[in-house]
Amino acid sequence: MDPLITVETRADAAPLPGRSCPLHYRYRPEAFAAEAPAHLQALDVLYVVGGLYGNEQALVRVLELFEQERGRKRLVFNGDFHWFDVDPHTFARVQRGVLAHVAMRGNVETELAEPDPRADAGCGCAYPDWVGNGVVERSNRILGRLRTAADAGQRAELAALPMWLRADVGALRLGLVHGDATSLAGWGFAQEHLQDAAHRDEVARWLDRAQVDAFACTHTCLPVFQALPGRAGRGIRWILNNGAAGMPNFRGDAAGLLTRVATAPFAGPERRYGVTLDGGVLAEAIAIDIDMPAWRARFERQWPAGSDAHLSYFDRIEQGPGYEMADAVRRRA
Repeated sequence: MDPLITVETRADAAPLPGRSCPLHYRYRPEAFAAEAPAHLQALDVLYVVGGLYGNEQALVRVLELFEQERGRKRLVFNGDFHWFDVDPHTFARVQRGVLAHVAMRGNVETELAEPDPRADAGCGCAYPDWVGNGVVERSNRILGRLRTAADAGQRAELAALPMWLRADVGALRLGLVHGDATSLAGWGFAQEHLQDAAHRDEVARWLDRAQVDAFACTHTCLPVFQALPGRAGRGIRWILNNGAAGMPNFRGDAAGLLTRVATAPFAGPERRYGVTLDGGVLAEAIAIDIDMPAWRARFERQWPAGSDAHLSYFDRIEQGPGYEMADAVRRRA
């Protein structure tokens, strides 16, 4: 779970649990060159929902939106669907709702499933240097408390989930990840890193090796649709990061976001922005609007003022991060 919260100055450069990326989180871009499984082929509509963070109200709204879609459709939760849901009953309802659809594990689910948690992994977030030590330490403690909500059967369900998937929408080849093209907790698709031209060149090489037209991701908690150069016979490629389904993504906008990839446009006021991908397939950011006062009250019952999650997240829940929608769509490859 990898929030953008107020960055705190690091007191030293010593590594902390929560900054490391365990070896078992890793894979190679070439893994995505495989065919999509049958249930994720020839889709008309694909929802990719990352960073639900245990927000049960957001889950209900996602399911309502998905129910309205027509054609061959799939809903994929691509990790960190647990986080704030430390109440065991809420945890169980979230897990049942998510696992009724296609799901992948994020670092939160991976660490929850670990029977003998690694001391060097912490929350498994692999936080970069710009995130302060206080944030990292609080996330490790949140993960520790969340463990008390899960029973052995639920942990086994999480352990069985894949780290990545392939999907085809129309003729578009998609890689579905939690982090990036090399690691479940990778930050290579973070909007901060994608501002760097040299890094975008490296990401384009990942796409070459993966033989996909786009990656749909989450993990870094701020949304970005980033264009990248095409390869022979194909158009511009994209990184499609939904930011967070379970928290606000822009200052002054309380909605979570999901990524919708489809052969026809979304018909509804929830569409925030979108781009056209190769073959005329559309990628759109769809707002997940909920009753925010009710959600804040539920959050504070589990995480009152002074608690770790309240300190790290409540400002974002109330006001949104210091990030603008205009910064989220980057059409220049």
